[in-house]
Amino acid sequence: MAEGDTILRTANAIRPRFAGKQVTEARPEKFGRLVGTTVTAVEARGKHLLIHFDNGLVLHSHMRMTGSWQIYRPGEQWRKPAWMAKAVLGTEDAVAVLFNAPVVELRRERELNHDLAHLGPDILAPMLDIEEILKRARRSERQALGELLLEQRVAAGIGNIYKCESLWRLQLDPWMPATELDDEALAGLYRAARELMVGALRRRTPHAVHGKAGRSCPRCLGRVGYRNQGDPPRLTYFCPGCQRQGLRSTKSA
Repeated sequence: MAEGDTILRTANAIRPRFAGKQVTEARPEKFGRLVGTTVTAVEARGKHLLIHFDNGLVLHSHMRMTGSWQIYRPGEQWRKPAWMAKAVLGTEDAVAVLFNAPVVELRRERELNHDLAHLGPDILAPMLDIEEILKRARRSERQALGELLLEQRVAAGIGNIYKCESLWRLQLDPWMPATELDDEALAGLYRAARELMVGALRRRTPHAVHGKAGRSCPRCLGRVGYRNQGDPPRLTYFCPGCQRQGLRSTKSA
């Protein structure tokens, strides 16, 4: 699933090409109301990408596992087949195509804001509201750290990659209850996830444990393990050797 850093990177790529520009093409037909409007803003909100228009409408997309926005020059050949396009937005200078996204819809701004109001503070916001995140975390029913980090109502934007990587960085057991961490330590975990994601925006770096089952841990040289966690289950990658507490029963690859 696309995580907050990917969505922010996408918004940053679309914004300079489309903000302030008039829409000359919008497909499929259900998006035709956008022709003639002007793009007023492009933003990432957690894992959601929002393109705002001057008529009060917002093109809302959520990539999940399969979606991606790509930008082309007018007339340039697409790198994916046209049948995979879920939305096409064009100006005189550029064309943005959304491929394979399971969620793409045109909404009134006020209605969409209401529907997304449940999201916690964006982990990549310019100013991280760590006090609000901690307040929401302490109220959450998902108390295992590996589940809590994915709870978008607590902090929006963290996905499975940075869940695994931040827990590994701080040598924390993904199944440890959040109640065993004081506020300073729990805040440090969210700040670690943010730091990793900000770093990924600047440069692509190899992951320590995510997707590395059976390989050597970069820190202790033990074998990286994996195990399903949460509902719905997601694979959690971790190092049984240096992420402390109660991992004896976990599965190693």
